[in-house]
Amino acid sequence: MRRVIVGITGASGSIYGYALLRALRDCRDVETHLVLSAQSVRTIELETDKKRKDFESLADVAHDDGDLAAPISSGSFVTDGMIVMPCSIKSASAVAHSFNTNLLVRAADVCLKEKRKLVLGVRETPLHLGHLRTLVQLAEIGAVILPLVPAMYAKPKTIDDMVAQTIGKALDLLGIEHAVSKRWSGPTSE
Repeated sequence: MRRVIVGITGASGSIYGYALLRALRDCRDVETHLVLSAQSVRTIELETDKKRKDFESLADVAHDDGDLAAPISSGSFVTDGMIVMPCSIKSASAVAHSFNTNLLVRAADVCLKEKRKLVLGVRETPLHLGHLRTLVQLAEIGAVILPLVPAMYAKPKTIDDMVAQTIGKALDLLGIEHAVSKRWSGPTSE
C-alpha cells in the first residue's frame, strides 16, 4: 500500500484539491492522508458547494492542521510523498523557510528532509520577484513546482477537463498510475 499526503491551502482553486482526492480514491493501492489549512475551509465554502466533510470523506485519514503530533509530522511515518494543491504563496513561503507552525507545512518539510517527492500546485498570478525567489528556493531544496496552469493540447471542453489534466500531471510526478487525463500522442491528421 502506498501512502500519499494531500494538503489543501486557502489559495483559490480548491476544486483542484477535490479532484485530486477523487482521483486518489479511485487508486485502490493508495492510502491518502489529508490536511486542510484553516483558510482552505473558508475558501472551499466560498468557491464551491462543498464543505470540509465532503473533502475529508474522500481521504482515508483526515488530520487536523493544528495537530503537530500527527503521524505525518514525523519522518518515521513513511509516505510516497505529498501534493499540496492548491498551494498558496503563504504556505509555499512557510515551506521554503521551514516555518513549521502548522501540520500542512510540517508534513511538507518532512517530505523535503526525507528526500520524498513534494509537489506544490502553486496558485498565484501575477508573480512578483519575491514569489519567484521563493519558488526558486523551493526547487533548489527539492520541491517540484507545478503551477495550476491548464494545458490546451487535450482540447478541454469544461473546467473539469482542464483540472483533470493538472491532476494527471501531479499523479505522474508521484508515479501513480491513472486514467484521469488525456495524454499527448502527437498531432492527429484530419
